[in-house]
Amino acid sequence: GRKRTDSRGKGKSDLVSFFTEVVKPKTGAPVWRHPERQRSSSETSPLATSASRSFDDFDPPDRETMKLQKFGKLLAGPNTDQDELRKLSWSGIPAPVRATTWQLLCGYLPANIDRREETLQRKRQEYRNFIEQYYHTRSDPIHRDTFRQIHIDVPRMNPDIPLFQQKIVQECFERILFIWSMRHPASGYVQGINDLVTPFFVVFLAYYISGDKNPETYDISNLPEGTLRMIEADSFWCLQKLLEGIQDNYTLAQPGVQTKIMALKDLMKRLDASLTAHLSANAVEYIQFSFRWMNNLLMREFPLRCVVRLWDSYLASSYVNIYIPLTVT
Repeated sequence: GRKRTDSRGKGKSDLVSFFTEVVKPKTGAPVWRHPERQRSSSETSPLATSASRSFDDFDPPDRETMKLQKFGKLLAGPNTDQDELRKLSWSGIPAPVRATTWQLLCGYLPANIDRREETLQRKRQEYRNFIEQYYHTRSDPIHRDTFRQIHIDVPRMNPDIPLFQQKIVQECFERILFIWSMRHPASGYVQGINDLVTPFFVVFLAYYISGDKNPETYDISNLPEGTLRMIEADSFWCLQKLLEGIQDNYTLAQPGVQTKIMALKDLMKRLDASLTAHLSANAVEYIQFSFRWMNNLLMREFPLRCVVRLWDSYLASSYVNIYIPLTVT
């Protein structure tokens, strides 16, 4: 058997390394599969060397590693229990399994582990078909204003993060946003939607690059073109899944945002009467400070690394637009 380590740090490093190997099949698809469920292959790969090791071979040196172990067992099952996954995700998702977990929480990946790889391949091809179908129309008179606004907004996102100032990344965002707007004419593109792509893109990029590299400063030209296409497609579909639940935030007069602001105000009256009275005494309206919270899901209030952690809870909850802003208040 494997020699047990006396080093708490080393034990954690070994466990994270093992999980990272298992999460990343050679196809590049972020599909978690338990080592014992790996299909036989004549190729030599990290999976082959991991297959003889079980989750119990590692010392759980701290709470973070124990949580990673819980995620591993949950994601490796034949059918992931979504309720359990949401409960576990609410308090934060370990980085090695975040991409897979987000895709499951969004409903992009199916709970059945054997269907995930086929689903990814099919949806990525479908997105490539959308590009061929829609993207060439961006210069048509009827769509020109929409694309122009997207083209203006994308470079403004996170101007201090080098990743988003790279032209090839901006082009990915332009395609994602334009195609989404073409497929959702009831709302079309609205400023603020562009911010919602960034967490997905960063998390999925982090999945494919070495753990010691910061995705926020990563030179995207080092990434294989096929991998970038997968990240773009996955980001599109997860954005679509997210917006399905909050699309009324972006329709005419943004009734979804208005409703959530009123719900937040009602909650504050019940939970913090003194703060409510203070705001009222100073004629501070909730729409003045919480509109951007609801419209951008706090994307412009915190550093991106903090936003990613918040989104662990966003995707684990159906009530994020109300309770997350209330929590940080």
